[in-house]
Amino acid sequence: MSVNLQYYKTFYYVAKYQNMTKAAKALYLSQPTVTHAIQCLEEELNCLLFTRSKSGMKLTPEGTLVYEHIAIAYEHIMDAEAQLKDLQKLSSGYLKIGASEISIHHYLMPVLTNFHNLYPDIRLNISNSSTPREIQALKDNLLDFAILVIPSDYKDKELSITKVCEFQDILIAGKQFQNLKDKIVDLQILSTYPFVSVSPDTNTRQFLNEFFLQHGLTFQPDIELATTDLITPMVANNLGIGFVPQKFAESALQEGTVFQLALNRPIPKREICLVQKNDTPLSRAGQAFLELL
Repeated sequence: MSVNLQYYKTFYYVAKYQNMTKAAKALYLSQPTVTHAIQCLEEELNCLLFTRSKSGMKLTPEGTLVYEHIAIAYEHIMDAEAQLKDLQKLSSGYLKIGASEISIHHYLMPVLTNFHNLYPDIRLNISNSSTPREIQALKDNLLDFAILVIPSDYKDKELSITKVCEFQDILIAGKQFQNLKDKIVDLQILSTYPFVSVSPDTNTRQFLNEFFLQHGLTFQPDIELATTDLITPMVANNLGIGFVPQKFAESALQEGTVFQLALNRPIPKREICLVQKNDTPLSRAGQAFLELL
């Protein structure tokens, strides 16, 4: 575009107010400067944009055509600036966060609460699925970032992974398996018992498969569930024994509907991590959320 954009801005205000003096005041310019800008624009476009009279500035047919387009463009620019200021002040915005079930219950919930209290006008979209699915959504640019349970040796050149906390899985059983209580139980013996666990496509299931394989055993649950929070009630109803993050069993342990089994093999701790795509910059809202993390 050959025309100076400042000329179009000046033209917009003169056409809006139909008055040179009012346009100059709105633009914080002198009236001769505004007059000069309109003259330059008319020369560039090779047409008369206004008819001048004592009553003010009236648009010519050519001026009306230009104004119809310039008004749309300039008002879009002003809207963009206003929205950008709101984003910078965190008085508006939209944040898409991926999270696995465990990371929400074990770590993320209080952070979400704090963020919502501090920035109530920021809309939150929480995608809750398995770790592999959330990682794929992050790579597909459907998320700003994700808080997930990630193996400590996980590597991906597209992603930046930062540990935020650890948690411990425990093995629990219901009253039907009282014979195991207060004993150190061999993992190999337990492999013959009925297990309740999550489905094979989850990170938790992969973790348990590897844990058993490290000891030369195969993990084959009798009941497979979609979510971890269903394991404790299933165990409490004597449908099997199950591995759960300690936080998921706290209430049931206190109530005595389940008890913790002591294994002869230590269960490795797992890590909850912040996962970001390397080539995706964060919005101001995203930066504020990570500050709370």
